[in-house]
Parts: sequence; C-alpha cells; structure tokens
Amino acid sequence: MSLIPLDGPVMCIVGARPNFMKMAPILRALAAHEPPLPALLVHTGQHYDASMSDKLFADLRLPSPDINLEVGSGSHAVQTAEVMKRFEPALDEHKPSCVLVVGDVNSTLACTLVAVKKGVPVVHVEAGLRSYDRKMPEEINRVLTDQVADRLYTTERSAQANLVREGVDPARVCFAGNVMIDSLLGNREHARPAAGTLLEHGIDPAMLAVPSGYGVVTLHRPSNVDNAATLKSLLGVLADVAAELPLVFALHPRTRANIERFDLQAMLKPERMAMLPPQGYLEMLGLMQGATLVLTDSGGLQEETTALGVPCLTMRENTERPITVDEGTNTMVGSDVQAIRAGVAAILSGQGKHGRVPEMWDGRAAERIAADLYRWLQAGAK
Repeated sequence: MSLIPLDGPVMCIVGARPNFMKMAPILRALAAHEPPLPALLVHTGQHYDASMSDKLFADLRLPSPDINLEVGSGSHAVQTAEVMKRFEPALDEHKPSCVLVVGDVNSTLACTLVAVKKGVPVVHVEAGLRSYDRKMPEEINRVLTDQVADRLYTTERSAQANLVREGVDPARVCFAGNVMIDSLLGNREHARPAAGTLLEHGIDPAMLAVPSGYGVVTLHRPSNVDNAATLKSLLGVLADVAAELPLVFALHPRTRANIERFDLQAMLKPERMAMLPPQGYLEMLGLMQGATLVLTDSGGLQEETTALGVPCLTMRENTERPITVDEGTNTMVGSDVQAIRAGVAAILSGQGKHGRVPEMWDGRAAERIAADLYRWLQAGAK
C-alpha cells in the first residue's frame, strides 16, 4: 500500500516529561498504521533536566528527536515566547500536514499558536480536560489550545461536554481514550522493582518490607511548595503518615529547593522516608504498582494510579481529571491535614477506593488516534 499522499509529515511536539509518555505510543501507532503516517518529532527542550529527558526517551523507547529547539527553563512568558520564536523556522522548513500537540504545557500552546497563525492544522491529544481553576497556567494552555485546534482527541466523555459548552463544534472532537495508559500498559513488564530503585540510591529496601506496605509521594505544584506555611504543614502530615507507613518521596527540584530555602529539612524523617531525586518513568512505574497508596499533586499520577488500581490521595483543591474520582481510585484531599490523615487511615483500614478502569483506557488509544487522523487528513483536514 502506498504512503498517504500528505503535503508533509505529522509534526509531533514534546516539551516536558508528561508529553513523552503520551507521544511514545502515538509515534508507534503512526508508524504501524497501514499505510504509515510519516512523522517528525520536535523536542522544544522545555524540560530543564537534560539527563532526565534523555532517560525518559530511553525508557519509553522514543526515537531521538528530529529537531531539538533547546529552549530550556524560564518564566511562562519567556518560555512560551522562546518556543514560538524557535519553532516558526522549523515549521516553515518542513511544511507539515499538521502539528500534533499533547497535554497542557507551555510548549503545547506555543507551537499551537505558531501553527494556527500560519494556517497549519493543529491536532490536540488530551483535549477538553478542565479543572476550572484559571490560576493554574496549565488550565489557560488547555482552554486556548482547544479553542483553535482543528481536531481534538479526548480521554473521557466529560471532556467533550466541556468543549461543547465552550462552543467547540462536536464534529471536531473524537473520543479516543487515554494514550498515557497506552504507555503504562505497554511498559508494566519493564518496570523497575522498588527495591532496586532504593538500592541504587543507597537506601535499604528493608524499610519497605512492612505489613502495611509503603506509600509514594510526589509534590511540586507552586500552590503547595512555594508558600512556607503550606509546605511546612504538608511535610508535617507526611511525617505523621510515615510513622504508620514508610514513604518513598521523589523530590522535585522545586520542592527540594524550597525545603532548603524555608529551612524545613528537619521535618524529613529519613528512617521512615526514602528521599529520592526525580525518577525515570520505569522507576516510578515500579514504585507505584507496588505501593499501598500514592500521595501526589500530579495530574498524570491520578490517571496512572486509577489504571493500576492503587488508591491515590490528591493534594489539590480541584482536578482536570474528574473520571479518576468518579470511577477510579482518586480522592481529593487538598492541603487539609485532617483530610489527608483521614484518607490514609481509610486506605490502611481497607476502606480505600477500589475503583474501575475507565472506558477505553485499554492500551489502544493511540491506534484509534492514528486511524482517525488518517481519515481526517485524507478528507482534507477540515
């Protein structure tokens, strides 16, 4: 069968850690489609840790980027502007049939704006998710990207309802499922056991060998870690939880820096809390699938714990992934220490959420996207 008669490749954009997990199965599905859809991978370089970025590419079996814009870190305005400035010449040179963006990071919006203003169709994977919290930069990125994207793929049915309320034509929307779960299901057998991860960092894995198991913690959102009082309160309740349940705490650089800035190091309990640097995808997957519970403020971990059937307590006031609460294993506890304690107590007593895996979180979302994208491009991307 001949190649699809496109004007150019599907230009696929990644910029930060969550994008890599979403793009890996999409690239494989584009290549496996009959006929294959030619793709060009652009890494904006928004992720500031080059070594961690390289490891994620290796863990996820992502090909090396065809283009690396090497933008680096910066304020939201600086980073968005720099991505736009560096992406435009690449777009002009390669003349793609469409630009495919995932998620809600600055690179997603920046590349979308450049493409739309130059008349190149934009495809948004993970469209329609809403926290309805405009203080979150990601919410702004989501809303603006969805308003101008030409083809929108959703992970849950409520996302289409959100888009319709915002005036998006339902004909532009396709419910495809969750590509993040494609990555998770495709990599479970390659996940690194928790004991090996701890040993690598000089921590005795015996600390996790207790009847109650262990918990996994990630904490990075500015609302939780940039205010000294809030961070102190959360570290205090985590220390209380650690007295009952050993914790593996993957420390985000922002969180580590603020713990030092606010002089809160004494609140960490190394005998019950394994403090780790940011972990690779396969390490985090191994830690999560063996955990009794996960405490986090990450969006992606809410989805992954639901797919794994692991109870999750989300330390945020809202979520753009309500299906993880309505159908999955997720419970919203905010920064309320009493709610966190109560949530942990319920899980340890066997009363935590069991949930179920949501519709079409079956490991085949990327295949459905590739098939629909082929039809849409063949029809003229309208």
